[in-house]
Amino acid sequence: MTPGARHAAAMSVCDKWIDGAPLEKALLAWARGARYAGSKDRAVVRDICFQIARCRNTYAFFGGGHSGRGLIKGYIVCDGRLAPVSGFEERLKDLLAGGTYDAAPLDDQEYQELVELSSCNDFTPDIPDWLIEQAKESLGEEFAPTMQHLRKRANVFLRVNLSRTTVADAQRSLQADGIETEAFPTVQTALRVLTNPRRVAQSDAYMNGLLDIQDLSAQSICLRVPVTADMRVLDYCAGGGGKALALADRGARQIFAYDSSAKRMEDLATRASRAGVEIGRLDLEAVKANAPYDLIVCDVPCSGSGSWRRAPDGKWSLTPDRLEQLLVTQASILDQASELLRPGGTLAYITCSFLKLENSDQVQKFMSRNSSFDLREEISCNVSPDGDGFYYAELVQ
Repeated sequence: MTPGARHAAAMSVCDKWIDGAPLEKALLAWARGARYAGSKDRAVVRDICFQIARCRNTYAFFGGGHSGRGLIKGYIVCDGRLAPVSGFEERLKDLLAGGTYDAAPLDDQEYQELVELSSCNDFTPDIPDWLIEQAKESLGEEFAPTMQHLRKRANVFLRVNLSRTTVADAQRSLQADGIETEAFPTVQTALRVLTNPRRVAQSDAYMNGLLDIQDLSAQSICLRVPVTADMRVLDYCAGGGGKALALADRGARQIFAYDSSAKRMEDLATRASRAGVEIGRLDLEAVKANAPYDLIVCDVPCSGSGSWRRAPDGKWSLTPDRLEQLLVTQASILDQASELLRPGGTLAYITCSFLKLENSDQVQKFMSRNSSFDLREEISCNVSPDGDGFYYAELVQ
């Protein structure tokens, strides 16, 4: 596909997304109908659409509208960045050329409007309007930097299984597969991928269980959770089991995983086998029957605001009603998990959100309902160039 054809394809995907289709489904529908598109074409179109989702308000402003065409125009004007770039006029003419597979070319009025918009700087942050004040209250002086970070693609991080290899050996193995990485001294398990991130899942190091894919922030949380070999540990909202696997690598021998949707845990057995660890998957009845636990990790469903660089579609699908439902779910999970904890045990509450409503406010409300719990540690980390935003609270009974 030519560059113009790729942009035209991204335009059609964005039209379906703006009309209400989830971005992943819109991309899948396009890919299934575009048999002519190679793997590289699909990857480029996907990258364009995800960057547009990260910067939807920005690109809509500079492109003159929230339609697929407006978003693509804004993307071209900004060259996929955060503000207009020099020479965008020629890029517009090249990519909206009106060729067989290109989008329709610009008319004179459309072109003049884009030139005029390029000199403005009063566009809104790239989050839903209704959420701006809550975000400002939650982030304070970090609001503007956080909004900037959310407009950029997140780094890919790997967690090295230190029980099976060393960071240096994992790097050498990845390098043999053409994947360059760098270590992070402050997070002893972490490698940042510098080249060829899409090759990681086919690399020898990954296939042999020497490492897994996990964000830097999630790794730092897993290193803080107080776990010892003799503890009975429950990952109460396990999902794919990333945190359970990380705790197993730290030496915990009795780890159980539960999720209200068993389907989300489908890959856990394969991942655990690859890593050479055992994690017991339980249904709700078994969770209760196996209680009490020394440590319960609750990485609860949340807005995902701290990880919106990775899943930018999520910020635009979030509504006030959905956020309210999440708050109810989080409170319910905390109450349910607390009943499964042994006296003196630890309840670790985790979100990938920067919203106070989901974080410190939620923990304070829980403690007001459960006076037997004390807050031993609390960490709130905003989105950074390196890691996602997250919240961690250690509650002790």
